[in-house]
Amino acid sequence: MALPWALAVLSLLPLLNAQSSSCVNFTVPITNAVVDQISGKWFPVGLAYRIPMYKLLTSVFQSSFLYFDINRTDDTVLVRQYATILDQCVYLYYHLKMQKENGTLSRPFMGTELFGYLILTQDPGIFILAFYPEDKQNMGLTLYADKPVLTLEQKRQFQEQVICMGLEESDIVYVDEKKDQCGPLEKEHNEEMKKEKDAKGPKEGGK
Repeated sequence: MALPWALAVLSLLPLLNAQSSSCVNFTVPITNAVVDQISGKWFPVGLAYRIPMYKLLTSVFQSSFLYFDINRTDDTVLVRQYATILDQCVYLYYHLKMQKENGTLSRPFMGTELFGYLILTQDPGIFILAFYPEDKQNMGLTLYADKPVLTLEQKRQFQEQVICMGLEESDIVYVDEKKDQCGPLEKEHNEEMKKEKDAKGPKEGGK
């Protein structure tokens, strides 16, 4: 199970350990509008890493998509991730904490609470997560999109942020959604959730 865990860290590591940067404002609060924007299904389609271990992992990380299910009552995020690794579908399920005032997300990792910052762009169909922005040896970025294929403008915005953070355009790896092997498992899970919802019946008042 070491590889799936490492891949989960790879796709969400930008949520961990992010620090201030001149490129973006990391102190923007997470408003209800932002919660609405980042909820639902997203594709981590662009990766840019300096850490050799994670650059190696990108070679086996073929494609992925996630569901962010945000609980507004306790400010937690349930993440359901489907990752295709070496032509095999791996399903991951975990929680993040959300600190709205600071614009941060966090999760326990190796005995500590690791924090990260959400970077919004001009395009509501994408957002970027960054980590170690001030550490040239360990910095990295992940681009999330609401569709598996990016437009040229979305790529341009990501490339600008990558260069601004001190990375090279050659560090970018784009995920190939054609290699996805998780479609059948996602369909199976969605059917199971629909059956559970139907079994509970309508709420009082027909709502």
